[in-house]
Amino acid sequence: MASILLKGSERSGLAGARSLGPAEPTERLQVTLLVRRRAAQEFASRVAAFASGRPPAALSRDEFAKRHGADPADFAAVRAFAAAMGLTVVLEHAARLTVVLSGTVAQFSAAFKVQLHRMTHEGRSYRGRTGAIELPAELGGLVEAVLGLDSRPQAATHFRILRAPKSKAVSYTPLQVAAAYGYPSGTGEGECVGIIELGGGFRTADLKTFFAGLGVANPTVVAVPVDQAGNSPTGDANGPDGEVMLDIEMVGAIAPQAKIAVYFAPNTDAGFLDAVTTAIHDTTNAPAVISISWGGSESTWTAQAMTAMDEAFQAAATMGITVCVASGDNGSSDGVAEGDHVDFPASSPFALGCGGTSLRASGSSISSEVVWNDGTSGGASGGGISSFFAVPSWQTGASARTNAGQSIALSKRGVPDVSGNADPETGYDVRIDGTNTVIGGTSAVAPLWAALIARINQTTGKPAGYINPRLYSTPTALRDIVSGNNGDFDAAKGWDACTGLGSPNGAALAGII
Repeated sequence: MASILLKGSERSGLAGARSLGPAEPTERLQVTLLVRRRAAQEFASRVAAFASGRPPAALSRDEFAKRHGADPADFAAVRAFAAAMGLTVVLEHAARLTVVLSGTVAQFSAAFKVQLHRMTHEGRSYRGRTGAIELPAELGGLVEAVLGLDSRPQAATHFRILRAPKSKAVSYTPLQVAAAYGYPSGTGEGECVGIIELGGGFRTADLKTFFAGLGVANPTVVAVPVDQAGNSPTGDANGPDGEVMLDIEMVGAIAPQAKIAVYFAPNTDAGFLDAVTTAIHDTTNAPAVISISWGGSESTWTAQAMTAMDEAFQAAATMGITVCVASGDNGSSDGVAEGDHVDFPASSPFALGCGGTSLRASGSSISSEVVWNDGTSGGASGGGISSFFAVPSWQTGASARTNAGQSIALSKRGVPDVSGNADPETGYDVRIDGTNTVIGGTSAVAPLWAALIARINQTTGKPAGYINPRLYSTPTALRDIVSGNNGDFDAAKGWDACTGLGSPNGAALAGII
């Protein structure tokens, strides 16, 4: 059977990882295949119109599925391939362009001509591969991504618990930060905010205690399982539970009458994408805003995975869904040993990348706000220049200022777009696994913006959708941050690679979104 290489599927090994031998041939796994969409040219034209700031009317989820879902003939071709290789079709979802296959390591190795190994890295074991995936020639151009063969952890949380507070450390409730930023009134009634989680869970008793302490109504929170994952609290506030609770408490405090749908998926490239596409195409909960506080350096992703996620965000834009993503907590390096890097999926041009500041405020009065950068702990606002995505039209002419005094015109997409309070030293009072604590990180900023948009959606009676072009055309609707750095980049007047256009000016944003 003739085969071809799947473009963008090349995988490198993790630095420092060690092979324990071939993967067990009888081990069972599930793999996600993405097929091409129908009316791709029409879809591209629609996406371009949204990116230009002259969007047509948003499509409903049902309309999108009919126009741009998968062609049944393509699904039939994948089914025939699966049957020939002894693989089982677990799920087909036309709007998500997704086919999930189940089989053994031996079957998938033969089907995609890969070698899978048992790997260990920093105390974690996973199933790994290197090199490219091969497809039978008849699936060339039809299948655009194959994810899940490699089960390495794809993303990390972006929160920081306050450990040893300095003498000037302060903390705020989410409502106090919303007040400082002048958020418009509202409760998020009638809205749904989707939250993506790749591990951990929440306890209802903790949420009740937290919201009762704030004096706000307990929000409706539903857990949505994806790829056999679910709400699974670990009892470790330092682990993914910290992320889950922070995200829910931020949104629930500021928009208590919004429904919160939490999509739990495995922390793999397939799980991450499946959670995102499930949320985007969820006709039951129908979130109009999605908050993502997980990510990893672009250098750790395959091109096929980044392209697939970006195209999922494009689909969200055409349906009037806003996607807010944390830009990372490791400054201009994004935690990579050498060079400057940005975090994905915040670097997708169809995500609202959310960076971090250090905020000092009382009531609605802000006394100071600078780039979040704690040289002691290494925590700092993620930001810089993508190595993968082209400069979007709305960033044309922008430049990044380095701490060497140079101004670098953007050659690729700049990150972040906006920012908000993220410094643990000026952090948020939250409750995690039965304990009250103070937490920061850009993980707090994505839900901070998501809750703002939920309030605005409630007021306007329509979804804000893809807001990046509007923000860049009206930068005065944000509080420009002009002091501080995130390592190799400095804050500057206008857009910068530390805090983007700046932090929220709620009343002004309500007038343009």
